[in-house]
Parts: sequence; structure tokens; C-alpha cells
Amino acid sequence: MNTSELLARAEALQSQLVEIRHDLHRHPELGFDLPYTKALVKRVLEEMGYCPEECGKCGLVVLVGGKNPGRTIMLRGDMDALPVGEEADVDYASEYEGKMHGCGHDMHTTMLLGAARILKEHEDEIQGTIKLVFQPAEEIFQGSEDMIASGVLENPKVDAAVMLHVVAGMPMPAGMIMVPGGGISMASCEQYHITVKGKGGHGSMPHVSIDPITAAAHIHLALQEINSREIDGNEFGVFTTGKLQAGDASNVIPDTAQMWGTIRTHDPEGKISRQIKQRMTEISKGVGSALRCEVEVEFYDFCPSMVVDEALAGDALKYMTELLQKGAMDMTPVTGGKPGGGSEDFAFVSHKVPTVGMFITAGNSEEGYLYGQHNPKVKFDDEALHYGSAAYAYMALRWLEEHA
Repeated sequence: MNTSELLARAEALQSQLVEIRHDLHRHPELGFDLPYTKALVKRVLEEMGYCPEECGKCGLVVLVGGKNPGRTIMLRGDMDALPVGEEADVDYASEYEGKMHGCGHDMHTTMLLGAARILKEHEDEIQGTIKLVFQPAEEIFQGSEDMIASGVLENPKVDAAVMLHVVAGMPMPAGMIMVPGGGISMASCEQYHITVKGKGGHGSMPHVSIDPITAAAHIHLALQEINSREIDGNEFGVFTTGKLQAGDASNVIPDTAQMWGTIRTHDPEGKISRQIKQRMTEISKGVGSALRCEVEVEFYDFCPSMVVDEALAGDALKYMTELLQKGAMDMTPVTGGKPGGGSEDFAFVSHKVPTVGMFITAGNSEEGYLYGQHNPKVKFDDEALHYGSAAYAYMALRWLEEHA
């Protein structure tokens, strides 16, 4: 199947892809709790002639090919959404309060379903096996690890793994594929939770209470000293408090205040992460003690840095250039080879098998797609769907062909 035929077939699927994507977008679900999403994906796959298999808590896996000897390549599409209320002006907006596909996982799932249809139609030509993986719980960094523990990289053993991730709010036309170079491409990430315990009381009598809100505010400000004064300027280490919660009434001093956030580094040895966690704990407890509060600091949901295999990245850039010509680009001149600060739980796979994580543009900022991922107003351009389906399919077909 040549590139022009593949692109034409993918474009012919565009209206079906848009319908699926809008359905998923209207019904965003979180973590491992994806009953609507999973049922839709399973139904569409079965209509294509697949027999989806359960994997882990909520994942689905199908195989295509296997009729000819060869290696196995894995394509991943994540399915979960974000706990964010949607504010985008689209006519297929989320119907679930406080939930939205603000990271584009509805796009990824749809693109992989499009690739599944194309690959099924050309199953006899596949030189090996393609494993299509529909993964839950990426946003909480648990889905990939859960599926690995459930054997997703075995039976058949995976030789290479590929993911696509949409990006919006960039001054580039939809459907361009960006390929990173080898090495660390994305940061590690770990969640933290700080609980500040004081003594509640009446708002008019703070002198007989111990105000945890004041202590939490001082802790938040004191923690900024770690970045500005304790981390080597040549290293990347950043932590962000994304949620601070305390109290239920304006005239009540609460018993507790809580803070949640993330730590991100590019350090594969974990030195910077350990330094940040140690100092966060010491500063939080020290400031809390000075203000008569008890403080607990908890770290959880760790995700390692994403490691891109240099040889596979080279293959990906070559194949995407064959497919899209000027619609493919090497990210290295743009990034200077420096990893991004975002994180991706497909990183767990990247530490097990050769992996590449590519990016596909899905929203030109000059055409009104002004916001990036995780913003409640973010919109993704449907035009990217058929390009993503073609990219998934061609990447798998060409890699198996060339590495048979």
C-alpha cells in the first residue's frame, strides 16, 4: 500500500472519525472508570472484525496481522479525560459536569480506531504483528504500568512501541507530525499532597485557634526558595502546587488545609527529585511547626522520564517524511535537543522496549485554536484525525516491513 493510497483511505474515513471523536468528547470519563468509552471502543472494534481482549483494570488490546512471520510493534491510544469543566465553544461539548477531554485523548483513541480499520483491510500484507492498545488512566500515571503488569508487552512480545499526542495552540497547520530525537524527551512526574493540621474555631477568635490556612500560605511561599536558591541552574526541576483547599465557610477557621501538586525533573538518576522531596518535607514541617501546626507530606503516583529510542526515532522521522513530505519535521532544531517539562505515563513502556512518542498538530493558533492542553477552553481541530490514523498505520507497516 503506497503513501498516497493510504492517505486517501484515511481521508475517506474522516466523517466516521469525526463522529466517533465527538461522541467520545461528549462523554469524558476519568482514570480507570471508563464504562461508556470502553464500550464504544469495543463495539467499533468488533464491527471491524476484531476480538478485543481485556487487559488490566480497564484496558483493551487487539492484534492485527500475524499471518506472515515478523516482529511485533505496539500502537497506543489513551482514553481517559481530565477533571476539568469544559468552557470551549464547540457544539459537541462535554455532557458531564466537571469533566472534559482537555488533553486530546479522545483524538488519540479515534486516530487509533481509524488505523485499526485501515490495518484490518490490509491484514494479509502485514509482515509480522501489530498490537493496538487502548489505555486508561494516563492522566493519573497508572494505566500504562497496570497494563504492563497485566502482560501487555507479552504474547506476543513487543519489539517496538509507538504513541501519538496532539498539540494545540501552535502556529502550524493541523496534521503535521513532529518527531523528537533520541534520549529523554519528557520529564518524570510525581504527585505530592501536603496536609496542614491546625485547630478550628470561630472566625472572630483566631487567638484561640490555630489557623492552617495562614500556615499553608507561608509553606507555599517558602517552598519557592527550593527552585530559586537550591537547585543547580543547569538542572531542570520544577514543582507546582495546582490545588489548595481549606474550609467550608467564611466565618470558620478550619482544622486543616491541604495542598496538591507535581514534581517534574529530567534527571534519570533521581538526584534532583530526591533533593526536592527532602527539602519540601523539611521546609513544610519546619514552617508548620513555627506556626503551631502539624504537617504531613506524602508523595505518590510516580512516572519516570520518557526515553525515546534513537534508532526508532530515526525510523519514525523517515517514515513520516515519506508519508507527509513537508508535513513531517524533526523536533531537535526547535527544542535544541532539550526535553519538555510535560510528562507521559507511556514512559513506563519506554523503559521496557524501544519507544518513540510523536506529536501531531491539532489546532492552528492563527485559526482560533488559542489554548493548549489542560485549559478548559482548549479545542482540537478534527482535521488532524485522518492524518493521525494514517501516521499510526504507516509507521507500523513500514517498521515491520523494514525490520522483518
